[in-house]
Amino acid sequence: MTIFRKELRSNAVSFLVWTLVIGGLIAVCVGLYPSMESSAGDMSAMFANMGEFSAAFGLDRLGYGTIMGFYGIECGNILGLGGAFFAALTAMGLLAGEEGGHTAEFLLTHPVSRTRAAAEKLAALAVMILGLNLVCFACGAGGILAIGEKPEWGDFLRYHGALLLMQLEVGGLCFGLSSLLRRSSFGLALGLAAGLYFLGLIINMDAGLDALRFVTPYYYADAARIFGGEALALPVCIGCILGISGAGFGLYWYGKKDLAA
Repeated sequence: MTIFRKELRSNAVSFLVWTLVIGGLIAVCVGLYPSMESSAGDMSAMFANMGEFSAAFGLDRLGYGTIMGFYGIECGNILGLGGAFFAALTAMGLLAGEEGGHTAEFLLTHPVSRTRAAAEKLAALAVMILGLNLVCFACGAGGILAIGEKPEWGDFLRYHGALLLMQLEVGGLCFGLSSLLRRSSFGLALGLAAGLYFLGLIINMDAGLDALRFVTPYYYADAARIFGGEALALPVCIGCILGISGAGFGLYWYGKKDLAA
């Protein structure tokens, strides 16, 4: 597991920065809720009547005046976007970075196969995504309890579970793309994550685009759908298949491609 540990060390600073920033923002947002609670009812009514903007962010379906609605709108977007960006950027650099940094020939001198080397990198990615989400879950749950509120634990756990799966899917897709590239393309990573996010918003605004709900993981990681009890088993299963397929393709292609020195 030498490569696994090496990837964790190499990405330690990035992991800590992203985790502390996202977790800290979640804690701060939750801490602001008591000061906004008195006017939250009026704000909820106002947000619910803003047309397509309300539909895009689920403001017409989530009660902004409740702690769960507030958490889903404010904190969910922070973790949903920030976590996806972290997963995409980290995954994109795992395989392409070896060729772009001209370290592929050094890696292949180790007594491990290409597939095993890529698998250990993939495992390190999964551990970092899981670690980030555990810290953010603790910040969110701890913050809610600290201000004297009590979350609906079932919905809270399902929501964070969906966000975790969403980030793993984005990471798997970017890992597969990374195997096709000669050098890291962080612009492509950010573009993919942002594109999936905005596709989710577009689907919320236009019911005629429901067929695209299987394309973006932001559909099943939407707080309004989860808190509303919508059946999301099929989108979740398809999202898992896409993420696993992307990761599997990355392992396969990296094992057979010609690596640049």
